[in-house]
Amino acid sequence: MDRPVVFVDGEHGTTGLQIRARLDGRDDLELTSIPTERRRDKALRRSLLNEADLAILCLPDEGAMEAVAMIANPRTRVLDGSTAHRVSRGWVYGFPELDDGQPAAIRAARFVSVPGCYATATVGLLHPLINAGLLPRGWPISVHGVQGYSGGGRQLVDAMEGRGGEHRLAGPYRAYALDLTHKHQPEMQHYSGLERKPLFVPAVGSWRQGQLVQIPLHLWSLPQRPTASDMHAVLSAHYEGQHFVRVMPFAPDQPPAAAAAVLAPEALAGTNIMELFVFENRAEGHALLVARMDNLARAPRVRRRKTWTSCSASSAAGLMSSGGKVEFGHPSAL
Repeated sequence: MDRPVVFVDGEHGTTGLQIRARLDGRDDLELTSIPTERRRDKALRRSLLNEADLAILCLPDEGAMEAVAMIANPRTRVLDGSTAHRVSRGWVYGFPELDDGQPAAIRAARFVSVPGCYATATVGLLHPLINAGLLPRGWPISVHGVQGYSGGGRQLVDAMEGRGGEHRLAGPYRAYALDLTHKHQPEMQHYSGLERKPLFVPAVGSWRQGQLVQIPLHLWSLPQRPTASDMHAVLSAHYEGQHFVRVMPFAPDQPPAAAAAVLAPEALAGTNIMELFVFENRAEGHALLVARMDNLARAPRVRRRKTWTSCSASSAAGLMSSGGKVEFGHPSAL
């Protein structure tokens, strides 16, 4: 049987380089490539896109839309790491743990959009709670996210690692998107099931990769008056049996342990794991939902394996397995 052909469009960028490195050496697929000096050769790019069984797009939004428009071969499947198609009709969202039917939908899809890093964490926390009725769809939600500088792409990485250049986000800690608009908000709203976009406040720190996403809640104000334990139970049931999403233990009767807890955003760097936490202050009726993951792993690089896994099609059978997540902390995730 012929090996499936995989073309990484944008392999010379931050995300593309990492994906290419993960696939090099695989003998069950054939990797095609554009030489650095021919990156702007549209005829060659069009040819490689249409010869591929699976095209992986590691491009800015405009480049991704251009690439999709070039594909005339109906057998070419597409995995897009940009934000261009994440809420587009005809595209399947590459989050296998979203619902029971999502892995099958991904496997059958021709076009799969790779979830954003911040969106993965937000949707992972909110979607089960909204579906269960603990959070109303119209409830105002605020989200705070912070991740390592690798999410900012090559220029920020070079500035932070002493290879020259400047970047407005370079430094120990920078809050940004202070106009309160961010490209991940549409998918956060859509796949969480919210009626309105959440208020999202992102930041970038001085570590290379890893992120925390936090969602504070006033439990006393919610119509159903759920407890933090209720929320933990819903998350645990939703992700039961999942390998890559882990709902961490809830210990409401051990406040000293919670008070002493510290969450390091970089703790899961290099893994596909996403950890979900529920913390509470019962006396005040406060709860805090937290997701921790590698913004690049559970996204661009490590998700690589999940990607093949859930995204694959019969034409690229050697690339997938069964379960797992498909997300990219793509070159300009920030």
